[in-house]
Amino acid sequence: MHTYRGFWYAQALDYDSHVAPSLQGDIDADVCIIGGGYLGLWSAIRLKREKPGLKVVVIERDLCGGGASGRNGGVATNWWGKFLSVRKLCGHEEALRICKAAESAIDEIGEFCEENGIDAEYRKEGWIWSASSDMQKGSWDVLVDSLNEYGVNPFIALAPGEAQARTGSPKNIEAIFDPNAATVQPAMLARGLRRHALGLGVEIYEKTPMKRLERSKTPIVHTTKGSVKAQKVVVAMNAWGAIFPELRRDIALVSSDMVATAKAPERLKEIGFTGGEGMTDSRVVLNYYRNTPEGRVIFGKPLGRFGFGGRVGDMYEGPSPAAKRVTEAFHNIYPNLSDVPIINSWTGPLDRAMNGLPTFGHLGGHENIVYGIGFSGNGVATTVFASRIVASLTLEKDDEWSRCGLVDTKIKRFPIEPFRYIGGYMVRDALVRKEALEDRNKTAGWVTRKLASLAPAGYVPTKKS
Repeated sequence: MHTYRGFWYAQALDYDSHVAPSLQGDIDADVCIIGGGYLGLWSAIRLKREKPGLKVVVIERDLCGGGASGRNGGVATNWWGKFLSVRKLCGHEEALRICKAAESAIDEIGEFCEENGIDAEYRKEGWIWSASSDMQKGSWDVLVDSLNEYGVNPFIALAPGEAQARTGSPKNIEAIFDPNAATVQPAMLARGLRRHALGLGVEIYEKTPMKRLERSKTPIVHTTKGSVKAQKVVVAMNAWGAIFPELRRDIALVSSDMVATAKAPERLKEIGFTGGEGMTDSRVVLNYYRNTPEGRVIFGKPLGRFGFGGRVGDMYEGPSPAAKRVTEAFHNIYPNLSDVPIINSWTGPLDRAMNGLPTFGHLGGHENIVYGIGFSGNGVATTVFASRIVASLTLEKDDEWSRCGLVDTKIKRFPIEPFRYIGGYMVRDALVRKEALEDRNKTAGWVTRKLASLAPAGYVPTKKS
């Protein structure tokens, strides 16, 4: 059966279509990593670099990067935009350390691509965080004031009119800019990580879904036609990690829905939309977008399906069921590009945490099973430094990563089903209504505002009164 691939991954396969064998039979390993996305691959690479003699095995249900790692917007941001959430969780000193580590990940991606000849279309040209309505103005003020207090504020306020000029959108009326962010072709980055891992001697088995994790003292990962008995197991499954009951209520399965336009480089040049910045506005139901070096626009908004009970299944395979609504959002931000054809849409699951931050630890307290989950759609750069945490936990180190404030955190959990599933739609739809009214400078009713206030944390902090 032909597997539907969204724009990014189909393009990446044009350059690299190699498929690793599936696992046949029973093998042993020092480390078995479940999941061949960014977190699994960065972790495998880091483990092999630290200890080349380790036998590291990666099993992947599809092709490496075929999940969230090859379907995202390709915007690599650091964590200064999340500083308030990190500080609330970890305290200000640890929050500063974590955010500085996250900041270094941007350059690490670029250096990795350059050193290893990986053309992931890396462009370090920053992140524009905009207000696309009067009621979004100043959404970042509380955050910026806090960062100024600690002397670490990377954001630059754009001059009047500059947001519109740099984004090419008449709707972006105000913005701040963080120069330390980048865009990538996400699937090409994933495929590049895969090639490098193979070159280091990592054993990769694709089309090899885990069927069961046996939690014996030496864990065994059972697959369709084999098994891996490993001294250490790493669960790096993104949204698919909700299969484990200990992790199920830590995340909600939320869609990321995206569209890609036809090539239109001259049109983008006409409106000034030629830079390599990643862009988001100040909504909670976020508009996120960027252009590509060949002159397309990639635009995303989470308007699709929620997963029930931690089950992903095949509901996120195929074109986005929300493509029409995402396209309408694109045309709202870019009315000057409304005649540029949409040529592709796709969707994928996000592992959305209540605080918007990932968490790490040992699954069910098992000392030999490590996990990381809850990247909430911000995994492109986050997984780079997150792999340091995973590697330290896996190698049983006692260092700043194994003791990181993101390890064994007590976070607010989502309700049990069916309340999480039903509530997810109610809250998301309330947010859409609220933000649509704000676009017209109107205020939503009390019920809508109350429902919207239940949304998980994002970039937008509470405004000053």
